[in-house]
Amino acid sequence: MQKENKVFDIQPARRVSHVQEYYFSKKLKEVAEMNAAGKNVINLGIGSPDLPPSEQTVNTLCEHAHHADEHGYQPYVGIPELREGFADWYKKWYHVDLDPKTEIQPLIGSKEGILHISLAFLNPGDGVLIPNPGYPTYSSVSNLVEARLISYELKEELGWQPDFEELEKMDLSGVKLMWTNYPNMPTGANACMKLYEKLIAFGRRHHIIICNDNPYSFILNEHPISMLSVPGAKDICIELNSMSKAHNMPGWRMAMLASNAQFVQWVLKVKSNIDSGQFKPMQYAAVAALTAPKEWYDNMNRVYRSRRDLAGQIMNALGCEFSKEQVGMFLWGKIPADIESSEALANKVLYDANIFITPGFIFGSCGERYIRISLCCKNEVLQEALNRIKKIIK
Repeated sequence: MQKENKVFDIQPARRVSHVQEYYFSKKLKEVAEMNAAGKNVINLGIGSPDLPPSEQTVNTLCEHAHHADEHGYQPYVGIPELREGFADWYKKWYHVDLDPKTEIQPLIGSKEGILHISLAFLNPGDGVLIPNPGYPTYSSVSNLVEARLISYELKEELGWQPDFEELEKMDLSGVKLMWTNYPNMPTGANACMKLYEKLIAFGRRHHIIICNDNPYSFILNEHPISMLSVPGAKDICIELNSMSKAHNMPGWRMAMLASNAQFVQWVLKVKSNIDSGQFKPMQYAAVAALTAPKEWYDNMNRVYRSRRDLAGQIMNALGCEFSKEQVGMFLWGKIPADIESSEALANKVLYDANIFITPGFIFGSCGERYIRISLCCKNEVLQEALNRIKKIIK
């Protein structure tokens, strides 16, 4: 006789009601069901690099994984070689000096860093500035820590940069953090030193910590830059960086944040109570990955460049307009005026052509009239997607 499950009258924490299941989590379940039914859905929605890490990276992981003494708990601050590797990487490519002992904190992915920063700095009710359109995790994590979300618009006519005149008119009392993300996801807008200088000056003027999420600076971008290269930026800025995109290591969950020693220490206070460090062989492999020469990035970008050409043809077939100046591993396009919404277009493409693309509304109201195509699939897959779309678009 099967035992009957009894449902108790228990409610979750209030914070659970403030967030929804991640859009991709829900949609990928649907895609999986379609594939199980034989639909063969092409996934152009997720930014998960399909290219492998460097051979040296994988070999280093395998070598150290054979060492019997490298399988235990690791320091919360990461091994010294990893912190030094990140510091050398910032010096070589961004011309930024970081103290590897006090100004760098390795992370289990930058998504983890968003949570740790929020827990370290935001009390319930504190204000946090969230870009619209922007990475949904900035909003969901802010909701989880019960902060007060204040949206600021990024506009296409301003190159998807903040409107500083509008920001200055806003009630900024009680605002503690501002999330920025350049090169920008989802719009592909690139960073420039003038923008970074404005953001740092804004943060200083209003005592707001500027949190810059910087994982895309090496993808289809000739001149990677860091907000920390602005003089005095470390006083008011925290920068996140990740090895997921530029080093093809999304599943490895290797990332870091950099700031002044006090900010880093406060984040460490939170982090050390949540996880138990990262697998030591992976840390050594990350050190190897960080030594990649310019040729590594050039070869990767040659692949992405050819993919972006095909993604542009898909945008054209859908009647979407897009800027050819975009950087990063996505293509962001404005949908035709006669299309009801980005969700309507994405659903048509999914159900009529068995292709999953990302509707821009998930990034905020300012993304409603846009779609996003990932470059994380091979040319032949993008070509097949183009052929399918041409059949359904008359």
